[in-house]
Amino acid sequence: MGIVYIVGAGPGDIDLITVKGLKCIEQADVILYDRLVNKELLKYAKEGTQLISCGKLPNCHSMQQNTINLELVKYAKQGKIVTRLKGGDPFIFGRGGEEAMACQVAGVPFEIIPGITSGIASPAYAGIPVTHREFSSSFAMVTGHHKEGEKDHTNWDALAKGVDTLAIYMGMKNLSYITEQLMQHGKSKDTPVALIHYGTTSKQRTVIATLETIYAAAQREQVKNPSMIVVGEVVRLSESLSWFENSQDLLAVGGM
Repeated sequence: MGIVYIVGAGPGDIDLITVKGLKCIEQADVILYDRLVNKELLKYAKEGTQLISCGKLPNCHSMQQNTINLELVKYAKQGKIVTRLKGGDPFIFGRGGEEAMACQVAGVPFEIIPGITSGIASPAYAGIPVTHREFSSSFAMVTGHHKEGEKDHTNWDALAKGVDTLAIYMGMKNLSYITEQLMQHGKSKDTPVALIHYGTTSKQRTVIATLETIYAAAQREQVKNPSMIVVGEVVRLSESLSWFENSQDLLAVGGM
């Protein structure tokens, strides 16, 4: 019997993977990796490692989740070391729990290797601390979409009134709906919002507006997925703390 390592690869910057996660890549006989995983990480795989793209795109899954579960179990039962490489953290909107359960049901040994999630990393790279003594004492991670045809069970009232900072994943398609729900449930229309596109990578771009105007800004600036939506007063700190995009600008003109 082999083993399955369900590994969080981090949000995009190759240097943000954990040491343990990197070891799982180096030791793997088989690696199943997601679309948004930085492909540079695959260079650390040993010669002969079988690389399998799970290639899921929004509304277009080249490999269904059930198939991925079966593949993990199949290779582990062949006695192989299997690394399931997932963007961010496997247990934060990553279906890692489903994959772990499939292993458990099949009697396959597994380990969970946590990763840095984009809900924390992307704001940090945009100069936005998700908590701050003067602006935010609470923080929530929220999914911005639900299964097609399924009722939205999000507690918008609690999010609008009871949480200072929101990090909303996979929400660009529903951005207009999300902002409307927050305002309807009591969030001020003047609350600052940041859209962080491809956070922690060289493609990172941040657009900031208010809850009332962010949808129009997103349309104007053509911000698409993958983007993290951050809602809260802490977004105001980006103007003075935005270190990463400023450093990228300096590199582009030959600065230090």
